[in-house]
Amino acid sequence: MQTAESRAGHTPLLEARGLSKDYGDTRALDSLDLTIAPGEVYCLLGPNGAGKTTTINLFLGFVAPSGGQALVSGLDVATHDRETKQRLAYIPEQVMLYRNLSGLENLEYFAALGGRGSVGRERLTEILVEAGLERDSVDRRVSEYSKGMRQKVGIAIAIAKEADALLLDEPTSGLDPKASNEFSALVERLRKRDVAVLMATHDLFRAKDTGTRVGIMRYGRLVTELSTDEIGHADLERIYLEHMHD
Repeated sequence: MQTAESRAGHTPLLEARGLSKDYGDTRALDSLDLTIAPGEVYCLLGPNGAGKTTTINLFLGFVAPSGGQALVSGLDVATHDRETKQRLAYIPEQVMLYRNLSGLENLEYFAALGGRGSVGRERLTEILVEAGLERDSVDRRVSEYSKGMRQKVGIAIAIAKEADALLLDEPTSGLDPKASNEFSALVERLRKRDVAVLMATHDLFRAKDTGTRVGIMRYGRLVTELSTDEIGHADLERIYLEHMHD
C-alpha cells in the first residue's frame, strides 16, 4: 500500500475540495475534502443517505456542486466536463447494457463510444476474458448473463477505455460470495495498474479486503478515515458502529 509520503509525490487523480451539494433545504454532502492517488482503492462506507452516491455523481458531473470543487487529474469537473469524463469509468449497482447484444457487441459499442473504435474483436475478446468472463460466454446475449457477468463486462469497458479512475457504486450488492470475491480480484488488478478507485459500499468486509483506505460517512459528512493495513475486520466494524450511534 502507498504511504502518505509516497502519495504526496503524486497529483491526485480524484480530489474533492470543500465539496458540497444541497437539494433544497437538505445538505446531501457537506464540505468534503478527499484525495485519491494512482493505485489507491478508497471505499466510502455509510448508511443510505450518507452522501456516498452524491459524491460519485459530483465527480461524474451528473449533478452540479453547491460549493467547492470536484477535480479529476487536477481538472475541475464543472468547467472541464468532457475532458474529465474521458478519464473516468463508472460502474453502477446495475450495469446498463443492451440485453439483445452479446457481451462482445456491447464492449464494441461502448469502446467506440469512448473513442476506442480501432480496437479489434480479438483484442476486445481478450479484454472480456481478462475481466473474468468465460470465453464461451463472450458471444452470448447479455439477457442470459447473471449480475456478476454483467459487472465483468463493466470492468472490461473500463479496461478498454484505459480509464485513469474507476468509480463504483455498490458494485457487489446482490452478488454471491464467489462473484464478490472475483470482483475484488479484478479491482485489485486495476489498482496494480495505477488506476485510482473510489467505491461506495455497505460491505465492511469487502471494504477492508479490497480498499487501501476507508472513509466513513454520515449525514453528508466524512466523519473518519482509516488505512486498511492498520485495522482488522473487527476493528472496522466496531469503529463503524460507534460512528452510527447518535
